[in-house]
Amino acid sequence: MTVTGVPVSLSRSRTAGAVPTEGPLVDRFGRVHDDLRISLTDRCNLRCTYCMPAQGMVFQDRADHLEAGEILAVTAVARSLGVSAVRLTGGEPLLRRDVVPIVAGLAALGFEDLAMTTNGSRLAALAPDLAAAGLRRVNVSCDSLDPDRFAAIRRRGRLEVVLGAMDAAEEAGLGPVKVNMVPLAGVNDDEIEAFAGFGRDRGRIVRFIEFMPLDGEGTWARGDVVVADEILERINRRWPIEPVPGPDPAPASRFRYLDGAGEIGMVASVSRPFCGTCNRLRLTADGAVRNCLFSDEEPSLRQVIRSGGGPAEIEAVLRASVWGKEPGHGINDPGFLRPARSMSMIGG
Repeated sequence: MTVTGVPVSLSRSRTAGAVPTEGPLVDRFGRVHDDLRISLTDRCNLRCTYCMPAQGMVFQDRADHLEAGEILAVTAVARSLGVSAVRLTGGEPLLRRDVVPIVAGLAALGFEDLAMTTNGSRLAALAPDLAAAGLRRVNVSCDSLDPDRFAAIRRRGRLEVVLGAMDAAEEAGLGPVKVNMVPLAGVNDDEIEAFAGFGRDRGRIVRFIEFMPLDGEGTWARGDVVVADEILERINRRWPIEPVPGPDPAPASRFRYLDGAGEIGMVASVSRPFCGTCNRLRLTADGAVRNCLFSDEEPSLRQVIRSGGGPAEIEAVLRASVWGKEPGHGINDPGFLRPARSMSMIGG
């Protein structure tokens, strides 16, 4: 089976014009941004090979991170501008000591979806409190179902802890749990079918994510990427799948099993960029706004807030950032330059 994506055309772009002062957060190409990714910290207690170096990682001063009240000030404005979904990321978001109050504050703003991506190392203990505070669901990163290989990829942590965290999350009502898996050529790509079977057996949605040029060591190479077509072909040979119909701006394309045993997700940022339907905006731990994961344009809301700026000034920065968004990230362009910050410093 060959599954092909149909990119949304951006040819009918708007003229540059003035930044809109009313309505939703829209860019020059008509894309409405209603999904905000918030990094709570650049710190992580793991050192996954595709994300961070084993040694020598330099972290931001915690004083430079947005405080809980500052995060809520930004998100209150975002909510008023039509943002309906928030995902908390890192680093590892559960390293923030005030993560539960932050979740409660966000839940009180009435977002339709409030989710988190975590490495699972601290999730089991916090899952009940997070659910009670208003978190709705979690994505748990897990790149091998073999304990020794898991340890080699993550360099720290234990597989049984992460698997237990998935169970705890479901027991707390944070399901269905999504499992994020990054296949790496020659490292763990022989486990693609095993992860698909794991998801089918446990009622979990496995999301296969193409390795992106955002690793902390800067060693990314195209030969390391296991592309979406290969992953889908292999799973389809074992358990036939089909695309889930209907438009969906989410980064993961959805495919369901023909026998009704659930679905998988595919994040094909490298081989099948989905920029044409991108609806995401990012807030880094130190308060920078990023309109694209691969952009180095970073207006600082921390500076705005700490210099006395209020909702009007926050809104102006958000609107200007979204309006300035490029039509695509350009990974496949000859002149592409990887961002100065790595994934853990940006927020996934």
